[in-house]
Amino acid sequence: MKKIVITQSNYIPWKGYFDMLNAADVFVVYDDMQYTKRDWRNRNLIKTPNGLSWLSVPVSVKGKYFQKISETEISDQKWTDKHWNTIKHNYSKSMFYKEICSLIEPLYARQYKTITEVNVAFIKVICGYLQIDTDIRYSSEFTLAEERSQRLLDICLELNGRKYISGPSAEAYLDQKLFSENGVEVEWFNFADYPEYDQLHGQFEHGVTILDVLFNTGHDAMKYLKPT
Repeated sequence: MKKIVITQSNYIPWKGYFDMLNAADVFVVYDDMQYTKRDWRNRNLIKTPNGLSWLSVPVSVKGKYFQKISETEISDQKWTDKHWNTIKHNYSKSMFYKEICSLIEPLYARQYKTITEVNVAFIKVICGYLQIDTDIRYSSEFTLAEERSQRLLDICLELNGRKYISGPSAEAYLDQKLFSENGVEVEWFNFADYPEYDQLHGQFEHGVTILDVLFNTGHDAMKYLKPT
């Protein structure tokens, strides 16, 4: 049964994001959706000695009209140095600091035009390290219906998918009957019951960037994600 995940790109996402990707055969980057401020598209959390801290990529949001995530451009190219220095400072004492630095540092040496370019570049490199070989496609490759449930279903059908994997928040709006009538099973991904690992800077936090898992567990990272 071919399994599909369709979701927006996030900046250095948390471990649950990569678990969903690992559970699927195809991941569709859903960046034809409207960009939303103060969301995960351009920011994520790291741990510091002073608590949780945001790393935010500066983007240009032009007015209040519909602006696609894929059209959202980086507004200041100096962000890469700032983020990389912050990451080095806060993870320099982690067990796998040197190994993960060699993986991530080249990504901060690039320049990017859009937030989608940033996010997909990081996602691909991290998937490679985690040995997640899910095929990555873009929603712009597909014919998109106006109604959102139909749009998601159509992408699944174009990919010959028979299972659609989604985060539980979509349960409030997704037309599951429509999927069932068209032979596509809906699976709500379970983000509960993650094991803890040795983490820097005080009380354990699950909802931080995947970089935290990588710096602290290295090649054992998949032990702290969910088995497929």
